[in-house]
Amino acid sequence: MKLTFKSTATSAVLAAASTLFPTATLAGESPFSVALNTTEIDGLTIAYREAGDPENPTLLLLHGFPTSSHMFRNLIPELADSYHVIAPDYPGFGASDMPDAANYDYSFANTAEIVTKLIDSKGVEDYSVYLMDYGAPVGFRMFAEHPERVTGFIIQNGNAYDEGLREFWDPIKAYWSEPSVANGDALRAFLTLDATKWQFTHGVGDVSKVSPDNFWHVQYLLDRPGNQEVQLEMFLDYGTNVPEYPKWQALFREHQPPALIVWGKNDYIFPAEGAHPYKADLKDVEFHLLDTGHFALEEYGSEIASEIRDFLQRTTN
Repeated sequence: MKLTFKSTATSAVLAAASTLFPTATLAGESPFSVALNTTEIDGLTIAYREAGDPENPTLLLLHGFPTSSHMFRNLIPELADSYHVIAPDYPGFGASDMPDAANYDYSFANTAEIVTKLIDSKGVEDYSVYLMDYGAPVGFRMFAEHPERVTGFIIQNGNAYDEGLREFWDPIKAYWSEPSVANGDALRAFLTLDATKWQFTHGVGDVSKVSPDNFWHVQYLLDRPGNQEVQLEMFLDYGTNVPEYPKWQALFREHQPPALIVWGKNDYIFPAEGAHPYKADLKDVEFHLLDTGHFALEEYGSEIASEIRDFLQRTTN
């Protein structure tokens, strides 16, 4: 359903994105057409990318910080001929609404609920899910609520184990322990253009494969008035995910969903130490460490798409 956007900033984001992906009706269109749609959930306009035949198995793509469904712009057309692909923008991210942080619950639990309501509105009963960065706690919370719906995990630099929270997380952990103004302000440096460029280029073998469009897309979103407060709320709430790790791990052992791990091994944010423990809890694991950084799709997009296709052919048929 098409809705009128509630803010000029949100309209600008979607308008810019539409120059790359013209909106198309799924029925009767090429499977490679990517629709940029919106729907209203809990009073918010939630934007999402969608492609492929809804009669095919669904793949849900869950983005990380500080990007949006934009990070999947190249992956979606690679898979849409055989799969129904949905990639939402979380509240406060991408082209979705960004209510004031003082008046909205920016939390991973709430984000998981929003995404669940989105796929429910699309009539999706079960799905495979690509989890990256923030997408991991969003997706694992959804899994914890309805493990029977998840047919498989594709895990790319997304954490569910204490081993994956190393030195990078020390100032964020300090904020969890004492959510003071000073500890919050110490994290604002991570919301600058230099930090954004670092996220996309650190650990990458061939920086020329990282599109500079990423920097401008992400930084425009971060520089919107009030967005830093949104991100500080999410930084703080990330601490609520860590106590959930044992629960998620127990559910992995109980339900044993198949998993494909494609992990940038040079990632300083979510290092490879966080990838290996999945193998202890999940029996059906395809495991690949890639010689790249945090946003592995930028440098290894074709390779990851090929691995996903092989994985889904095996686990959804």
